[in-house]
Amino acid sequence: MKATTKPFALCIDNTDYEASLIPGKVYRVLPDPRAAKDDLVRIVDESGDDYLYHKSHFVFVDFPPAVKKKILALEGAA
Repeated sequence: MKATTKPFALCIDNTDYEASLIPGKVYRVLPDPRAAKDDLVRIVDESGDDYLYHKSHFVFVDFPPAVKKKILALEGAA
């Protein structure tokens, strides 16, 4: 099973995680090869901390460099 290499995850399902994930929101993925072996991804969620979620809650995406820079800048401003 290949680990996801896309740096962002779009939430498509927040079942059981209503307080932590917002459907339609893009979250940053932190590399975690060990978790990826179990189909889990490390996401910086609404708490501002990183937690493991099953990959089925997300669609993995990437953006052009300028967009990526803006997303990361917004995240830092939060």
